[in-house]
Amino acid sequence: MKPHPSFIATAYRYFMTVAETGSVRSAARTLNVAASAISRQLILLEGQLGVTLFDRTSRSLSLSPAGEVLLHGLRDIAQGNEETLERLGTLKGLTRGLVSVATVESISVTVLPDLMLAFSGDFPGLQVTVVVAGSDAVTELVRDHRADLGFTFNPTSLSGLDVVAEQDLHVGAIMAPGHPLAGTKRLRLADCLAYPLAWPGRGLSLRTALDRLPAARDLQPRFECNSLRLMASLARRGSCIAFQTPIGIEQDLEKGSLVYRPLTDKRLPVDRLMVVRRKGQGGSLAADAFVDVARRQLAPGRTVRN
Repeated sequence: MKPHPSFIATAYRYFMTVAETGSVRSAARTLNVAASAISRQLILLEGQLGVTLFDRTSRSLSLSPAGEVLLHGLRDIAQGNEETLERLGTLKGLTRGLVSVATVESISVTVLPDLMLAFSGDFPGLQVTVVVAGSDAVTELVRDHRADLGFTFNPTSLSGLDVVAEQDLHVGAIMAPGHPLAGTKRLRLADCLAYPLAWPGRGLSLRTALDRLPAARDLQPRFECNSLRLMASLARRGSCIAFQTPIGIEQDLEKGSLVYRPLTDKRLPVDRLMVVRRKGQGGSLAADAFVDVARRQLAPGRTVRN
C-alpha cells in the first residue's frame, strides 16, 4: 500500500532536520516535536524506502550513503520549489510587456484564441501581437527575431530553434454530413479519389504529409489551395472532400456542418503541432509566461478541444 502524502511530507521534513542538526534531540527542539515521534517517523521512512538512512551508534548519529543521496535529492527539490515560487512571484507582478507570436492559419482559429484569452486573464497588462504565416515562414520569423514564439506544423528545419511544447494530431478527410463517405468510419486516401478533392497547396505541412502516400501520385485534384479555411468552406458546401486535422474546424464539428474521418494510410505521418522559440533564448518574462500557458494547453494526454 502506498503511504499517504502527508506521511511522506512529514517524514522527509523530520529526516532533513535530523540530518542538518545532527541528532534526534536537536531536531525535536527545532521542530517542537517529541523525540520519540521523530524516531518513529524515521524508522517508518526507512522501512518504506527499504534502506538505512543513518548509521547509529550509542553516542552518534551520521548519515549513511543512502541518507546522503536522499538529503541531496530533497535539497534539490527544495531549491527548485524556491526558484519556482520566486518566478511565480515575479510573473504575478508583471504589468507591462509584449509577446510576439507567429502562427499557421489553423492554430489562429481556435487554439491560439483560447491561449490568448487564458494568458490575458492571468496577465491583463501584457500585450500579444500575432502574425499568420505558412509553416516554414513561422520558423523564419522566430529565427529572425521578428517573433518570440512560433506555432507551426512539421517545419522543414528546426535549426536554431527549441521546441517548448508539442502535440501530435491525425490528418483526416473532412466533408459535408450528406457526403456519400460521411458514414464511413475508416477511410484511406484511395477511398476518396472517386470524388472531387480540395488538395492542400505546396508549402503546407499537410501537403508534405499527404504527398508521401502512394495514392497521391499523379493526383489531379479538382481544387488546390493554400488556405485551410477555403478548403473547409468548399467541403462544407458539399462540393468536395478536403484534408486536414481537427484544428480550426472545431465549431463545424460541434455543429455537425462538417464530418472528420481520420485517414488510416500506414505511411501517413502525424501532423505535429510545435511551439518553437530561438535556441538558447532567455526570453522575456512575458514570453516565458505565454509558454507556460501553451504547455498546459498542449500537455500530454490533453487533447485540443473539438
